[in-house]
Amino acid sequence: MYFCFHFMLKTERYKKFVEYFSENAPNADTELHYKNAFHLLIAVILSAQCTDKRVNMITPALFKKFPNPASLAKSNYTEVFEFIKTCSYPNNKARHLVEMAKALIENFNGEIPSDIDDLQKLPGVGRKTANVIASVVFKKPTMAVDTHVFRVSERIGLTTNSYTPLETEKQLVKNLPKDKISTAHHWLILHGRYVCIARKPKCSECGITNICRYFNKEKNHDKYKRR
Repeated sequence: MYFCFHFMLKTERYKKFVEYFSENAPNADTELHYKNAFHLLIAVILSAQCTDKRVNMITPALFKKFPNPASLAKSNYTEVFEFIKTCSYPNNKARHLVEMAKALIENFNGEIPSDIDDLQKLPGVGRKTANVIASVVFKKPTMAVDTHVFRVSERIGLTTNSYTPLETEKQLVKNLPKDKISTAHHWLILHGRYVCIARKPKCSECGITNICRYFNKEKNHDKYKRR
């Protein structure tokens, strides 16, 4: 039984993964609260090593004070810091936000660029953040790899021997249907956040244990230990 599962074709695993979540979470989306692309960019920058719940507590007042790039660009580090001081790394993020807004005004006429490379030219924006914006705002088939996506895709068996987020991104983009890539990003995040948690995954609540490499490895390990 284990032998058969272990050699499940990757194409079959991806197919069943997409089928399950397409049926059970067809409209999966970010849990960050935002009203426009500029708001989302701020929220994603703040979410680095910080929970979405905390970010959503911070952003209403921040968005009200700085509704657009021009207003934020005229601000300063100290003023922004007061709004975001309860999130992780507020010093660096306050500087990044002000510098990001200035770069938007100076280089992109105050508009959020849709190109991945252009997005990464903005202070505080790495590849993960750029992929989120391109995916959520511009509906591009990009895969942002955070800790949840990195962990869950490897556990399930969608990726193998991925030692960096970029390697994980490339494998997922290569094997997922193009029209499902953006949504699959949220499937993996939400599954990792609420079911396939880091320390003790809730396998009893999981609907894809039949294709999960981790679950079947653990199940067969326990079975052989009892012999």
